Amino acid sequence: MSRIGKAPIQIPQGVKINYQDGLMKVDGPLGSLQYQFNQGITAEMEESVIHIKRENDTRQQRALHGLTRALVNNMVTGVSAGYEKVLHVIGTGYNAEKIGPWVKLALGFSHDILLQVPKGITVVVEAVPRSKGSKADLNSIVRIKGINKEDIGKFAAEVRACRPPENYKGKGVRYADEVVIIKAGKAGSK
Repeated sequence: MSRIGKAPIQIPQGVKINYQDGLMKVDGPLGSLQYQFNQGITAEMEESVIHIKRENDTRQQRALHGLTRALVNNMVTGVSAGYEKVLHVIGTGYNAEKIGPWVKLALGFSHDILLQVPKGITVVVEAVPRSKGSKADLNSIVRIKGINKEDIGKFAAEVRACRPPENYKGKGVRYADEVVIIKAGKAGSK
């Protein structure tokens, strides 16, 4: 059995699950999500626990077993607690701004970049106040929130791809927990 696939999924209070004919619908305080199971994968529900089962031990069924369990767990967590990705915009003159359904990024190009926020995702942009003598170039914090983990990850990756952090000064858009190793520049000759 798959270590991930055989782990039970705890259902928190306030989350309702409806499973019929391979379609699982998960409703919670933050919204609702649904997922169509692949053939050969089923779910068994007890009082407050879901077990994902597979019909045989073929390579494909084993892979789908763990995948399905992870996706259902992400749905349950998403509708009960939600997900959030935090991005930092770092660099002199770099900033982000929320304008209606758009995120406007000024990242050192000759033009600003406008990205439309997908449905079901909330974006909050915080401007970081600059204090005198501060060496940090952190200009904006972009918080991406929602219930669908996949959609949040895709949009966060799209924002980061506009200007990934570079290795010499660290300027660009990076995840809050991302570590960028700064290289030494050219040594000046005397």
